[in-house]
Amino acid sequence: MAKRPGSPKPETHETDTNAVSTEVVSGETKPSPREAAVEALMRLAAEQPWNDIEVGDIAREAGLSLAELRDLFPSKGAVLGGLSRIIDRKVLEGDNSDLADEPTRERLFDVLMRRLDAMTPYKDALRRISYALRGDPLSMLALNGVALNSHRYMLAAAGINTEGPLGRLKLQGVVIAFARTVEVWLDDDDPALARTMARLDKEIRNGERFMERADDARRLTAPFRALGRSLLDRGGRARRARHAADDRNEDAGNPLGGDPAAAI
Repeated sequence: MAKRPGSPKPETHETDTNAVSTEVVSGETKPSPREAAVEALMRLAAEQPWNDIEVGDIAREAGLSLAELRDLFPSKGAVLGGLSRIIDRKVLEGDNSDLADEPTRERLFDVLMRRLDAMTPYKDALRRISYALRGDPLSMLALNGVALNSHRYMLAAAGINTEGPLGRLKLQGVVIAFARTVEVWLDDDDPALARTMARLDKEIRNGERFMERADDARRLTAPFRALGRSLLDRGGRARRARHAADDRNEDAGNPLGGDPAAAI
């Protein structure tokens, strides 16, 4: 099993207003408005119930007007989704060159542990938010979409392909595996994170076995899928031939063409 990696590199500067970034003012690092809003929400969520937090609270805590916050995020949930971009950036800016010679399982393990490292400053807030949203299926579905985008890049950082027939299945599997790991991590107060690492290793191994079975099933069913496509194509050609014959018959009875209104 791979060792838990250290913290990733600090963020670099970015000028795109839609990106998570920081800027240096008078020698001090100042967060971008987007990052300020996300950090404000995390501070509030660490101290009070999720359902008590209003967008006005976020704006005040971030030092933004409501108009400025609205330009950045359409909702409180979108601000929460913005945290994923901050975490993504921290992980992706880290040096992954030491993973090049590792087996696939170890590369993925290391990348996901780095993600947990980047999430650690927000652990108290994420614990409270997680408990609050467990009974909200619509919010969980929305967050799953955010997680799919994030983990597409996590898999890329681990050198794992997400394209092809099984790519979406692979991506969703990693999202579920990481979510199960996070459940353990939120209650794991051991600095060594032994329980968390054991769960992550187990989830990755289970995912490998599932994908192997899915790949085997795809290979076994390939002849049947090819036959099905052939029958569909043949049926489509027959229908098109019948339609063409019908059109010719109609035209034969109507010298002005197939449209009856043309005789007027």
